[in-house]
Amino acid sequence: MPTYKYLHECEPARPATADTPSASPVYRSVYVKDGFPTVDFNTLFEMFEQACAKYPNNECLGKREMEEKADKGQKTFVAGPYRFQTYAEVQKDVVQVASALRALGVEPSQRVGVFGVNCPEWMIAMQACNRMSLHCVPLYDTLGENAIEYIINHSEAVAVFSSSQKLGALTKALPKTKETLKVVVYWNTPTHAASPEAVKAVEEQGYKVFSFEDLLKLGAEKPADPVPPKPTDLCTIMYTSGTTGAPKGVTLTHAAVVAAVNTAASYCKFNNVDLNHTDRLLSYLPLAHIFDRVNEEWFLSMGAAIGYWQGDVLKLVDDVAALQPSLFIGVPRVFDRIYTRISAQINTASFLKRSLFNWGFNRKSFFLKQGCTHTKAAPFFDKLVFSKIAARFGGKIKAVVSGGAPLAPHVEDFLRVIMCAPVVQGYGLTETSAASFIASADVIEHAATVGPPTPMTEFRLESVPDMNCDALAEVPKGEVLIRGAANFSGYYKDQEKTDEVVEKDGWFHTGDIAILTKTGAIKIVDRKKNIFKLSQGEYVAVEALESTYKKATVVEQVWVYGNSFENCLVAVVVPNKEVITAWAQEAGVKGDYDKDLLHVPKVNDYILSELVRVAKEDKLKGYEIVKAVHLDSVQFSVEEDLMTPSFKLRRPQLQAKYQQQIDAMYAALKKKEEGQQDKEKTRA
Repeated sequence: MPTYKYLHECEPARPATADTPSASPVYRSVYVKDGFPTVDFNTLFEMFEQACAKYPNNECLGKREMEEKADKGQKTFVAGPYRFQTYAEVQKDVVQVASALRALGVEPSQRVGVFGVNCPEWMIAMQACNRMSLHCVPLYDTLGENAIEYIINHSEAVAVFSSSQKLGALTKALPKTKETLKVVVYWNTPTHAASPEAVKAVEEQGYKVFSFEDLLKLGAEKPADPVPPKPTDLCTIMYTSGTTGAPKGVTLTHAAVVAAVNTAASYCKFNNVDLNHTDRLLSYLPLAHIFDRVNEEWFLSMGAAIGYWQGDVLKLVDDVAALQPSLFIGVPRVFDRIYTRISAQINTASFLKRSLFNWGFNRKSFFLKQGCTHTKAAPFFDKLVFSKIAARFGGKIKAVVSGGAPLAPHVEDFLRVIMCAPVVQGYGLTETSAASFIASADVIEHAATVGPPTPMTEFRLESVPDMNCDALAEVPKGEVLIRGAANFSGYYKDQEKTDEVVEKDGWFHTGDIAILTKTGAIKIVDRKKNIFKLSQGEYVAVEALESTYKKATVVEQVWVYGNSFENCLVAVVVPNKEVITAWAQEAGVKGDYDKDLLHVPKVNDYILSELVRVAKEDKLKGYEIVKAVHLDSVQFSVEEDLMTPSFKLRRPQLQAKYQQQIDAMYAALKKKEEGQQDKEKTRA
């Protein structure tokens, strides 16, 4: 077997038994071959207290207030600059909220829900939970129609914090949550205040209701000492559904999340990424998910600042420019949109600008692939071209991190050039505190991978014989198994599901299939559940194909479908409206985009031809090339239950929605095939 530059082998391979397939050796990061790194705090409560003591006057939590502006005689409201509370001010609020919860009878080890878009109040409520040994339970209504009442009841939450905007959705669930829930606290947002009617509707159901301001007053009147948690105590129960099934409560201890914070800090140390107390983080990925939660806790541990977005994706770029963050974290859906928008702007720019961009892009790409760092690959073009693009994202980004799902290679390559900062992919799950693997900064061999294990992680690959995955092959391939301090304690109230994925010696089965590269990085290639066989016996890794098809600029979203009764693939495509509208004008195809264009055969043929083009460019096999497409103007969404909250496709739900269109595509293909056979018979 080859030598893996970024890995340290710490246990030998595990041979196959009657119960388990063979597994590759156990690996750790080469940086921790002599032991795992440590930090000087054991719980999130200790971490925040230390930061407040060390950086009392530093900016801590910030948001943009709405400012009145006169425009042609009419008053409008626009977002002003970010305004921050200091660490001392935030700590005071945390103490008062924690004291108020104790005054209301909320006892240590009980659960407290939080429901709303990221904001300072969200974080203050969570830190108050940490202070009083309470278990924070993020609530979100994107897990299904009855998710709120399910999570409140399943977790036995006794109090809930809610934004004014979510108070209506919470109120609908309250009639079925009276067994344990007693207290509701709401906070107003810059654009939405809770109406007296909404508050009264909650009170009439028998709940104690407080505004956030009133809760702070109660805490000031009735101060309470903290109840420091132990490292082994739970800090949160995060409910996650995956792509199928009812929500599962992932239990994470203080020690697990501290390990994830430790991992982030250690990674920066080993990769010379200088993030410190002077830096800022934009909070826009849901705090209800572990990816953003860990990053925010990490920034707080450094005494750095967190600025919260306005809650509107259309205003995200404006928030980025206003905050000037040092770290930009995102998911593939966000970066796909950045790629599509900037590519479209370049394609419609003047010949001179387009030529200059392409010249600089090709030159920088070449030197990056030769191993140059991002600062030395093309400094002239960085200054002349790419710094202008990076300025749209604040101009101070030190690193870009993508997680949640595999990032398409062409998008990663694009970002490496235009962002003027290291661009890396990471990989983890809620069950591993989102901190399992991350690519090394400025290591081109780690492009299109999620890198080696993070400093607190051990991993091995396990063979999956049914899918021709051999963990002991020359190029090891198998299911990723993870063990480490950041791993979860189990699924809340569900030992059976816990036992399905966690072995007795601590190995967590992720369900993700990966290959191990020669430099010690892993590349996630699919899910065990997302590989299927076509009727001719060929296996198809559908997520990899979707990554290829998203390279076509005509595509906004794509879902590829096939099954063992058919010999080819079809797809449902949500086109890029701007690209298709512009093409239609040039091609002389008239009509409204939503009502007409997507029903025109010429448009369908054009989009299919673009998918075939990128498939051939990526050298896909014949059976991997889609043969028909159905076009839809409405994007797959979390709200419609077609995507998970982390934007992974929910394939069973997509199939249920588009089954009629799938059947029609296969029927048309068979009719076309029969027609061709009849012609051949006639000729014969």
